Amino acid sequence: MRLTISEFARRVGLAPSALRFYDDCGLLPPAEVDATNGYRYYDPSQADRARLLRDLREIDLPLPEVRVALDAPAAEVAELVRSHLRTLEAKSTATRTAATRLLTHLLSQQTTALLGGPELASAIRQVTPTAATDADAGEFAAALSCVLVELSADEITFVATDRYRLAVRTVRPLEFGGARGRVLVRADELAGLTRWVAAADVVRVEVDGGLTLVRGDESRVLRVVDAEYPAYEQILDGLTPPACRVVVDRVALLDALAGRDVVALDIDAESLRIGDEVKLDAIGTGAVRIGFTASLLAAALEASVGPDVLLEIGEPARPVVVRSADQGTFTTLVMPVRLDG
Repeated sequence: MRLTISEFARRVGLAPSALRFYDDCGLLPPAEVDATNGYRYYDPSQADRARLLRDLREIDLPLPEVRVALDAPAAEVAELVRSHLRTLEAKSTATRTAATRLLTHLLSQQTTALLGGPELASAIRQVTPTAATDADAGEFAAALSCVLVELSADEITFVATDRYRLAVRTVRPLEFGGARGRVLVRADELAGLTRWVAAADVVRVEVDGGLTLVRGDESRVLRVVDAEYPAYEQILDGLTPPACRVVVDRVALLDALAGRDVVALDIDAESLRIGDEVKLDAIGTGAVRIGFTASLLAAALEASVGPDVLLEIGEPARPVVVRSADQGTFTTLVMPVRLDG
């Protein structure tokens, strides 16, 4: 049975004009062409190839790569798609960053946000210790020693990472004016203003080429660093659903980590154990054995607040989410380590 180009187009979800184009490109030639009138006819067995071609083009895969994928094994096509998605994500991040920078420049009106002083001080205390202190921190060396501050009418977000940990804290502004924006400021300079900020009922954050904190009739200006910041949103968006979620006593776990190097945590729904010497009561779901550099996990626990902490663990080689059980606006990610054996 042969199908006309219109019939085949409806079956596979492609326009007849697209089928003609793919014929001209040699990607999907018809099964038969009438020599007298040039009408194209397709075989139903070509439908799977046409649908794959349609899907590959819908994700904007370039034609040379589509040509390879159409005749490749499924595993190779899957890897080609994953590679293309990584490229698209990188381009999207670069485009978003450039667009934000351009809009901030074009909308020259000053961005202002009014924050509670104690809450801002709390955010600074929680986030700044996660920034890198090593000047040779790799590709993002200049950025990793900074805190990223993102400002919008809904929330002000503070982000810091040293590649092994990621801390994110959001604060809802009391007032907001101007355009959305984002700036990088040195973590050590921001941390140095913690007490000054905490002493105020409210602090006004101003962004106009630089970042200024205003308390009453006093102000402090922070240097803005011009550097590309890692795409932390992709890390958060890429987290897999946790296989294990457990709530434990934060202080007790912190005490148990003291003086240790690498620790193995054996976790189930009722307990968290470190070797034979430490057993803490826990409440949760799932079970896992996972390793950490004790100092990194301890730093995340110290930045948290409240008596309890929630650990969300996906795979042993993926970042572990550490949340304050009673403060959902603060999240820390900690990379686990491989355990021998």
